[in-house]
Amino acid sequence: MMATSQDQSLGSSSDENCQLRFREKLLAIDLELKFQDVESLKFLCIGFIPQNKMEKCRSALHLFDYLMTGEIISVKDPFFLAELLYTIKQNYLLRHLGYTKKQVECLLPIRGKLSPFRKLLYELSEGIDEENLKDIIFLLADKIPKVSMSPLSLLAYLEKNTEIDEDNVILLEKVFKKVAPFLLRKIENYKREKAAQEVTPPVDKETESLPQGQEEIFTPSDIKRFRGALTEGLWQNEHSMNHGNEATNGALIPVSMETETIMYRMDRKHRGHCIIINNHSFTSLKDRPGTHRDAECLKLVFEWLGFTAHKYDDVTKGVMDKILQEYKSHPGHADGDCFVFCILTHGEFGAVYSSDGVLIPIRSIMRHFTAQQCPGLAHKPKLFFIQACQGPEVQTSVLTEADAQNSKHLSLMDSVPTEADFLLGLATVPGYMSFRHIRDGSWYIQSLCNHLKKLVPRQEDILSILTAVNNDVSQQVNSDGTLRQMPQPAFTLRRKLVFPVPQNALLLL
Repeated sequence: MMATSQDQSLGSSSDENCQLRFREKLLAIDLELKFQDVESLKFLCIGFIPQNKMEKCRSALHLFDYLMTGEIISVKDPFFLAELLYTIKQNYLLRHLGYTKKQVECLLPIRGKLSPFRKLLYELSEGIDEENLKDIIFLLADKIPKVSMSPLSLLAYLEKNTEIDEDNVILLEKVFKKVAPFLLRKIENYKREKAAQEVTPPVDKETESLPQGQEEIFTPSDIKRFRGALTEGLWQNEHSMNHGNEATNGALIPVSMETETIMYRMDRKHRGHCIIINNHSFTSLKDRPGTHRDAECLKLVFEWLGFTAHKYDDVTKGVMDKILQEYKSHPGHADGDCFVFCILTHGEFGAVYSSDGVLIPIRSIMRHFTAQQCPGLAHKPKLFFIQACQGPEVQTSVLTEADAQNSKHLSLMDSVPTEADFLLGLATVPGYMSFRHIRDGSWYIQSLCNHLKKLVPRQEDILSILTAVNNDVSQQVNSDGTLRQMPQPAFTLRRKLVFPVPQNALLLL
């Protein structure tokens, strides 16, 4: 009897220690959260915490207390908090809960609790800037109080007053069509997914009645056990991935349970950075008149697409190294959708010249932006466009020149990192020259810019756009009709890349 009492005492003490350590972790998370983060968490917890209690929340600690009281999170199961932190993009805080970003992504389809509607509203709020918010408040003046509102509080008010709900997003569609049409895609995706769920609703094994004469193959307890085993398997695979596995030589790879999407995500805080290397004058090679026309067109078009464009003229090898180091570790990549790097210069196949005549392999440039070297761009598309010859120099007419030096014939894919999510667009196929008009710019870059302006508003993906560029450039000829050019892309993209339609889509058409 004494032994039993002692065991109970030890168990109680152990539980208290676990509870204390868990609260210490929650405190550590609270210390790193900003006011806006707490507001985001409160918004995501609508429906999980009673409204009267939510209104009393003044800090993340209050929120955590309510979640623990309602047994929504606990020492043994803190996953909902991990889901919340992942949703508000505070992935570095997952370490306090013993999770990694990849683990959360794998477990979300099984254990995620946030509704698609809640996630839609939060994603919409992220896309609303100050100007959008002012316009929305003006449009909805008869539906909302005249008080200061944030995007989150505005959406929460509309939901509370039943202006919107998971079955009614008409008001959202009307407003965003006028103010922020680039966000309509999120609403359309939500409606499409919801319609698909209604056509094939999830089966509740606990309540489903089987047709007479049929036996139940799996009981509810079996299904729960299978889910637990699957979750455990995902954890084991993740552990093997991170720490190696002697039995399989590290070959165990986690199966992603994330719902596959056919397109790259294009809804973060900003589109990303576009770097333009524009070499006109060289120390040992001839000048490249017409290149400034290309550089300005690229800058205009990619800024129109939402990128922050940076143009660098006559870049030496030393300056190129500094640019690569700067953008390899640029903090802005974390909140960006994509990355673009354009090079306008002389070249040989698989390499480009700096303004001081140093030959730089294209592959060595691209390697700076692999997931290992540049984690902020992991799983995001990285596009490289090269206007430079890939073959021997050829004499042409007065207005048309070749960007060429002597070349070695290699496989085009040798220039692309073996890692996923890269695209390399070359002005010409291996072994041949590319052409540049000394006043109007190069055939390839001008065609690329024109087709981006024309086809992005039609929601064409980047490979379809480059195919159109190939067709266009292949039909162009020089003044005497003797010279032609054929561009060529190489890529390891895994999904379609479709740029959102710019708000001012008609301005450049």
